[in-house]
Amino acid sequence: MTSTTPQPQEPQNEPLRFNWRKNGFEFLSIFIAVISAFALNNWNENRRDAHSENKILTEIYNGLEKDLEDIKLNVGGHKLGIAGCNYFKKVFTGKEVNTDSVMFHYHYLTRDFISIQNVAGYETLKSKGLELVENDSLRLKIIGLYEYDYNILRKLEEEYHEMQFQKNYFKELNNILAPHFNFDSTGAASGIELPLYMDDIQKKKSLLYLWKIQNNRDFILTYYLQIEKSINEVRNQIQKEING
Repeated sequence: MTSTTPQPQEPQNEPLRFNWRKNGFEFLSIFIAVISAFALNNWNENRRDAHSENKILTEIYNGLEKDLEDIKLNVGGHKLGIAGCNYFKKVFTGKEVNTDSVMFHYHYLTRDFISIQNVAGYETLKSKGLELVENDSLRLKIIGLYEYDYNILRKLEEEYHEMQFQKNYFKELNNILAPHFNFDSTGAASGIELPLYMDDIQKKKSLLYLWKIQNNRDFILTYYLQIEKSINEVRNQIQKEING
């Protein structure tokens, strides 16, 4: 009898079973880790942005304080220029004046001023992105102040033809006044001889110059008041933003 040796049978593949509990937990863990990392990164960015915003707003706040000091000096200078106009109106019309103060008023009569603006903080904000300031109202006020108000003020003081008093009026007024000045041994002006001897045309021209100077100084003083108000509004709102 022939005996047959049983052949080994190949193992049959068992169907793969997906462990929903185990794999679901792993997926959920990875998902939470990714979301947490994203949230942490976002929180860190927001924190850095808030820190940068406060730092830049503080810089703008301090710069505006210096701008107010410059405005105060220019306002005082323009007021002295107006006082000079009133002084020389009396001189040109033959009224009595204190001759000891003639050189003081002469100095300010046609003096010009420049507008010094501390824009470092605003330039930093622009480089970082204006949207860094989250408060829409504050952001618009800052932009309006630096891009509009300050530009107009600078143009009025330094470029607007009628406001260039030294260039427009000094020579004409000096031609009338200079022959009447007295000088000491060092060459310094020491006073003026009054009354002035001038014809009717000279008098009228001189009085018109004074009128023009005074009106333009009054105009820019009004604008300075508006600028000062805008600066104080921005500074107050910055202070609330930082402290809030």
